[in-house]
Amino acid sequence: MGPEAKLYQKLKRNTPSIIFTVELKVAKGNKIRFSPHQIAFHIQHPKNTFILIEALGQRCFKLFPGSEIRGLSSEGHGYGWPLATSWEEIQKIFNELN
Repeated sequence: MGPEAKLYQKLKRNTPSIIFTVELKVAKGNKIRFSPHQIAFHIQHPKNTFILIEALGQRCFKLFPGSEIRGLSSEGHGYGWPLATSWEEIQKIFNELN
């Protein structure tokens, strides 16, 4: 099982009833790779889309709004301010949206 598939399992275990788009990324360093399709999708759908990054070196999770994809693509996950950095915070945000 690849790293993003493992992250998906963690997401499903911690937030079982989400009904919106969450892009999953696992980063060994600061850089995050997005395909042109992923970038275009988040630009066209800036509301209620999210990017969840598992930063392996820092052993943490960072949740960003999908509208931040350009900055994340160019600057990495050190860009801006994440909406949440723990499963508890992530779950709280997702529960408010459901």
